[in-house]
Amino acid sequence: MEPVARDSLTRIVYNNLRHALMEGRFWPGHRFKIRELAAAMQVSETPIREALMQLVRARALELLDGRSIIVAHMSLAQYLELRTIRLFLEGLAAENATPRITNEGIAQMAAFHQELVAAESEGRWSDAVRANWHFHHRLYEAAEMPELLAILDDIWMRNGPLLNYHYPHAPPTYPGPHEHLRVLENLQRRDAAGVRTSIQTDMLQGGVKLVKLLETGGDTRYLPR
Repeated sequence: MEPVARDSLTRIVYNNLRHALMEGRFWPGHRFKIRELAAAMQVSETPIREALMQLVRARALELLDGRSIIVAHMSLAQYLELRTIRLFLEGLAAENATPRITNEGIAQMAAFHQELVAAESEGRWSDAVRANWHFHHRLYEAAEMPELLAILDDIWMRNGPLLNYHYPHAPPTYPGPHEHLRVLENLQRRDAAGVRTSIQTDMLQGGVKLVKLLETGGDTRYLPR
């Protein structure tokens, strides 16, 4: 076996951090300590620093004063713009996934939704955010459109930390049943248009309280945890 090159280590660290951001494991404003992160991931500080700088260039992280690196904050305007993009692209992915996703895939999505519901009822907020991401990602990867999925992952990398503010301040609410259930029902019927509409409705209805919360501060810098 040949030794792992430094760029390979950087790529591994980058992918791990990128995945963690998509899952919402970090809050906006979280400050990364390179030494501690290197120890936790059992690598040297160099690939950590390089991966963090790549994430800064991707706008998922912010570099403060040329030294400190934090998870990027998000304003209401940024959130609404990204949501507009997501409505189109996630709707597209959902529609294309509908005829392709297997029954096993639908069952996995149902399990992720049940985990979301259980986590919410038990106050396991971070688990709820993570389960929501897995529900959506399982659908979008079934579209078999890798370029689209890469774009969506980049958006979720920036949006994931913000979703932590759903709990306990702005939990997703719906006028009827949880919209995930409509997604699953439409998938069972292979109703592509219905799945697209349900995914878009989930974003709009589920995020009403989050929008109102952002309106109070205008930016995650000013929101309570």
